Amino acid sequence: MKAARGAAAGPSSRASAKGPERTGEGDLLDLYRAMVEVRVLDTRMLMLQRQGRIGFYGPITGQEAATVGSGFALGERDWVVPALREGALAIRRGMPLEDAVAQCIGNARDRLAGRQMPCHYSWPKGRYVAMSSCVGNQLPAAVGIAMAARLRRDPVVVMAYLGDGATSTPDFHAAANFAGVWKAPVVFFCQNNHWAISVPSSRQTASETIAIKARAYGFEGVRIDGNDAAVVLETSRRAVEKARAGGGPTLIEAFTYRILGHTSSDDPSRYRDEAEVRAWKERDPVERLRERLESLGVWDRARDERLREEADARVQAAIREVEAAPPPRPGTMFEDVTAEPTPALREQREDLERFLEARP
Repeated sequence: MKAARGAAAGPSSRASAKGPERTGEGDLLDLYRAMVEVRVLDTRMLMLQRQGRIGFYGPITGQEAATVGSGFALGERDWVVPALREGALAIRRGMPLEDAVAQCIGNARDRLAGRQMPCHYSWPKGRYVAMSSCVGNQLPAAVGIAMAARLRRDPVVVMAYLGDGATSTPDFHAAANFAGVWKAPVVFFCQNNHWAISVPSSRQTASETIAIKARAYGFEGVRIDGNDAAVVLETSRRAVEKARAGGGPTLIEAFTYRILGHTSSDDPSRYRDEAEVRAWKERDPVERLRERLESLGVWDRARDERLREEADARVQAAIREVEAAPPPRPGTMFEDVTAEPTPALREQREDLERFLEARP
């Protein structure tokens, strides 16, 4: 199979943002630690799925710089409206690691009581909205959140994530058009990882880039190297600051690559060339940032090994703690459905309680 058109190419020089201007060594170290931690979590959670201990997982591997770098640009009161691979930001914004593990297992420790697909985290305290698996439908909601904040004179920004495939949906058009007309304080962050499950970018759009689509809606679009964490952070900061100041939306196209399958249920070898994957592995965003830190003299192999060992220990401890929890209470199926239970729900719940009492 031939590689998809443009799959191994770098970002378009005409659309690329300028390099980092304010990203110091401290920022880079923080970015690197967060990226390593999510890589370690990915590895462990995929192992759990292969062992049958969880049913499903959506890995971020290869896209850490795009996800983590963009999230670092947000303030505590800003909102994150995710697509699929932004779970690291829920943890970044305060969600305990145990909650992330429990949500994938779906037992009594899961705040969502096992009623949401794995990796579909929700963290209201951190203004991280639960994702939907319907591609693109989060975008009008993100613009709605942004407009509501503006009407309330609340100076927050919404970071709306999407993949390259989402730009082919009607919801993308509706969201971008509305945001452009009303200058909504929203940043559309597109992780162009070249594959919408098994459909290559060349089958998604005939546009030269995804970023160029912003012109039709009257706002700025920029394509960046999504595997350069510093560039991602700096570009995202500029877009967030512009939106907060009333300058309207920005569409950021982060040119990156999904190294593994779309999810743990996917076999990417059936539709893409392994040579393409190997070429992108040479641009691994985690290794790329590690090499940069070492060249700056602020990192070394010993620190790196210690960081990875500590991160792995935390993940394994969280897994042990969460796996010890029982299944969700059966009665949770009736909770959070309506403000007040209907007569039918009350009757069904009473029937369930009688059934469980008779069969301990």
